Formats: sequence, structure tokens, C-alpha cells
Amino acid sequence: MNFCVVLVRPRDPNNIGACARAMANFGLSDLRVVEPYAPVWREATSAVGAGDIMQNAAQLSSLDEALKDCTFSLAATALRNRGVVQEVITLPHLNERLKTCPTQQVALVFGNEKTGLCQEDIERCDAILNIPTVAKQPSINLAQAVILTCYELSRRADFTPLRSVTAPKDQPTDAQREMFLRAVETLCEKVDLRNDLSLTQRTDFLRHILSRHPISTVQLFFLKTLVDRLNQRL
Repeated sequence: MNFCVVLVRPRDPNNIGACARAMANFGLSDLRVVEPYAPVWREATSAVGAGDIMQNAAQLSSLDEALKDCTFSLAATALRNRGVVQEVITLPHLNERLKTCPTQQVALVFGNEKTGLCQEDIERCDAILNIPTVAKQPSINLAQAVILTCYELSRRADFTPLRSVTAPKDQPTDAQREMFLRAVETLCEKVDLRNDLSLTQRTDFLRHILSRHPISTVQLFFLKTLVDRLNQRL
């Protein structure tokens, strides 16, 4: 599944750069810009780490041209004062909807910072993408809308992040963790640490710490040895 971000008549080069950076954060690279307002828009300083996306972005003269190879297009709009006839897809349901539509090339279309997409541009797209907000503040900054959408796409099952947290390969067994917990519990008793908790509560508290921060068997053995030495000296 391929995605492109289409910015229609954006005014501020730095907003374009921020959109490019948002795309780079979540693995998107196909940026298409329709009638950019400024002649030096490729030089935005906000495109940190995304200079290649800015330089390779397609500059197009119409939305028709930007969508010519797309199989499904979504117009991002706040819906305020919009007489829409297309299907409305809210951002939290985007990935679910993409499973049931032709998705060889999906276009995510955003309007300019001042007025958003015009009615004609909205009607040109297959569906509407709406980011739910409170009624008092229905519109979202262009770059923020792009990064929220890119983040939602990153939640797809087939998305592979560049870096991820992995658990240690050599993980301690439950019995080894329990031995460590008993040693820590003895130390807590000796130094009156967290005596506001019952024995069960304190043990559960320690188990939670271990579950939130996986460690290897070697690391656990080191900590247990340290705790045992402290117990011997107290």
C-alpha cells in the first residue's frame, strides 16, 4: 500500500517543511504540492531530516494532476460549513476503512493554512477525512493535521518502525524473578522502605517495575547479588 500527501496551494514554506518532516517521521516520502504560494518553498528550514522529500516533491498545477495515478483519495477537512456528499471517514477509523477500498495508491489531500480545501477540491476526492476535535476549535494547523494522519497510518499492522524496543533475548524465568523479589522485600523490611504498603502491595509494586522494564538474566543476577550483599551488611 502506497501513500502520497498532497498539499493544495500551501502558503508558508515552513509549513510545507514541517509536513515533510512529519512524513519522514512515519516513513512516507511521496509529497505532491499543488500551486505552492512561495517561489522558494523547497528551501524551508523546518524540514529537518526531510530535505530529500522536499527536493523530490512534485510541483503540480492542479489537483487533477496530483491524483491521476491514485486509486483512492481523501480530502482532509473540518466539515464546518461544508455541504458534503461523500463518505466521511474519521481519523480513528481510517485504517479500518482502508482495508475495504482500492488502496494501491492512496492520496491524503490537505488544503492551505488559511482556508483549507475549497468545495471543488473536496468534491474532487473520493471521501472525506475528518480529524475529530471539539466544536469550539474545529480546525487544526496544517502540519499538525499531517502528522496526526501519518501517525494513524503508522498504526497499521504492516507498519515497520525503523527503531523499536526489544526485550532482552536471555530473559529470566518467573522463579528467578521471584527469588529477586524476595531478596528485595527483605531489604525493604530492613530499611523501612515503602512501609506504607502491605507485603502483598509492595511485592505487586516490584513485580510491576520488572514487567515494565524487562531485563536480562545477567542483569537480574547482578541486581540480586547487590541486594544480597546489602542484606548481609544490614
